[in-house]
Amino acid sequence: MAADNATTIFFALVALGTIGWGFVRARPYGKLGILTWLQSIILLAPWLLFFGLFSLGIYVNFALILFLFLMAAGVYIYLGRRLREMGQEEMLRERVARMLAEEKARADLKAEGDSVSPDRPGEHQPTDVSTPDALSPQPLPSLPPAAFKAVPPDDLQKIKGIFGIDTFFATETIPYQDGVIFKGNLRGEAQVSYERMATKLQQVLGDYYRLYLVADPTDRPTAIVLPSTNAPRVLTLPQQILAVGIFLVTVFTALERGGLQYGFELLESFDRLREALPIGLGLVTILVGHELGHWFMARRHQVRLGFPFFIPSWQLGSFGAITRFESVLPNRSVLFDISLAGPAVGGILALVALGLGLVLPPGDLGIALPTPFFQGSLLVGTLGRLCLGGQLQDATVMLHPLFVAGWLGLVITALNLVPLGQLDGGRIVQAIYGRKTAGRTTIAAIVFLIVASLSNPVVLYWAILAVFLQRQQERPSLEELTEPDDNRALWGLAALLLMVLVLLPFTPSLASRLGIGAPGGILSLM
Repeated sequence: MAADNATTIFFALVALGTIGWGFVRARPYGKLGILTWLQSIILLAPWLLFFGLFSLGIYVNFALILFLFLMAAGVYIYLGRRLREMGQEEMLRERVARMLAEEKARADLKAEGDSVSPDRPGEHQPTDVSTPDALSPQPLPSLPPAAFKAVPPDDLQKIKGIFGIDTFFATETIPYQDGVIFKGNLRGEAQVSYERMATKLQQVLGDYYRLYLVADPTDRPTAIVLPSTNAPRVLTLPQQILAVGIFLVTVFTALERGGLQYGFELLESFDRLREALPIGLGLVTILVGHELGHWFMARRHQVRLGFPFFIPSWQLGSFGAITRFESVLPNRSVLFDISLAGPAVGGILALVALGLGLVLPPGDLGIALPTPFFQGSLLVGTLGRLCLGGQLQDATVMLHPLFVAGWLGLVITALNLVPLGQLDGGRIVQAIYGRKTAGRTTIAAIVFLIVASLSNPVVLYWAILAVFLQRQQERPSLEELTEPDDNRALWGLAALLLMVLVLLPFTPSLASRLGIGAPGGILSLM
């Protein structure tokens, strides 16, 4: 109980601190920044209200909270539309100011008898600006024109030369940040046209610039050229050390979760470490396998991944890990492959542990589980019924501890497959269906987690972390227009189906008809 209270206070302080930090960062951008900050927390307001009152022992009517959630969703949509309008207005003002500044500079140079001499590509020193904000259809606060260095006229002419009537026919040129946007018409297949244009760009300007082929907010093909320095940032040595430290903490919380299953806390009864090892090490193996799945697939596609930042949890042992890309992805198919590889490996390991736990003899470390627990998951309940048969109609069943490790691993895998932002599920949806659909599923997933958290504190903690740390979509790939093939789409649907089967419980009537669990309601290991 003390650990739960400490965890609750910790996450509350983190949530409030993050909100305040976001406001401080948004203020310099004026009204646009404040609205962006407000939109980011509007869906959390009723949730935080409920959470705060609940912590104080005040219970609010569920219908009132649900009404506030619906109102918050409406405000969220309204603010999104207003931000898009303001973002377009800000972009136009920036374009006009930049064009006037460039014309004035040319006039001054001409008056002095000097000619404009562009820098060599290797001499540019543009400001490091994050690529996804520049390419995302979601409007973000624009920085002052002085913060960016315009593309030199000579470079701009060479860039225009990479387009043609057989690849991309540019009809409009828009200076933007350190690069330039080209609107026009795409000719031929997107992947073939992109490869030809990217090759030409590399031939005329080397590796200094990078070409993106994306869809604008109206779904029109758009070419964007940005300096290669606008790349994901690599983790610093202190950040890597922090990641290793958090992993060690996660190993401890996984062992602690194993101890709690036997009714003791590891810090108070370290001499009972042996009892916690099967569950703790089994869970760590699943977590590490998940991250290795990402890493091996990324290596296959020559994409760099940063160190995973594992998220410790008293309830589950861990919520998984946050892993960032440290290089730009070539296309959506690569995004899909890397995103799916982690849950695939972790899910398989979890299913193996679960199956072994069902068929192996319990041994001296066997765990007595109440059978109503099996009603809490369609997948776990079905597998339990197939392996245990009529034993699930008893009050309890004795199982090998690997079963608990497998079950926890499945829950963690399923939570990471929720189609939200930069979670594995969000990346999978973005890769298959595009950014617009991924944005809608993110909003739906946030609402779902908020409602589900009213009855499950574990979902509450996970939702806070997911919404604050990973709700943003993944940065665009170099070539965003080509969709993954049908086989990848089917595998993606299978992954989302796994999430549903793990997290969705049986109805009491269905569980009774199938003989899953003795009467007494649904229990949960969480």
